[in-house]
Amino acid sequence: MTSKQEPPQLIPAHGGYQDLKSYQMAELVYDGTVKFCQRLVNPRSRTHDQMVQAARSGKQNIVEGSMASGTSKKTELKLVGIARASLEELLQDFQDFLRLKGYSLWGKDHPLSKTVRGLCYKKDRSYATYRTYIENAPPEVAANTMICLIHQTNYLLDQQLRALEKEFLEGGGFTERLYRTRSQARRKG
Repeated sequence: MTSKQEPPQLIPAHGGYQDLKSYQMAELVYDGTVKFCQRLVNPRSRTHDQMVQAARSGKQNIVEGSMASGTSKKTELKLVGIARASLEELLQDFQDFLRLKGYSLWGKDHPLSKTVRGLCYKKDRSYATYRTYIENAPPEVAANTMICLIHQTNYLLDQQLRALEKEFLEGGGFTERLYRTRSQARRKG
């Protein structure tokens, strides 16, 4: 009895974005931005809408990129890049908030900056971990907390982009897999 060998999988497993640290952080950024804007930015202003949309875009493009990864590494790279760009735009909005209100931007050695950055190592971290720094803190603390979260998320997205680029260069994308699979099938058949 001969056993048939399974053909290589054309569409690899994809999705699983909930397990990505970049997605988890982007979700915190989105939640924090919504709460920050509800509390400190005029809801009728264009800035309010733009900040919430930039935060949403950061999160949602990670989701969409992850779901597209099975058939298009190019699309995944593009969407993760868009997520990164959206969060950079949001970072500028928070920095503008501080500058226009006359507040200080924390350096990375500021004691509260170190405290907020250190929260990322807490087990079972969620938005509740940061709530007091965003909802119950003075505006300067809330904006700087969001800036810390965005920097951490952007760092993770930069790492993710480098890994995706490397994976694409080494393994190619869907078109290359399709060609290899068809070539192998023709040789066997």
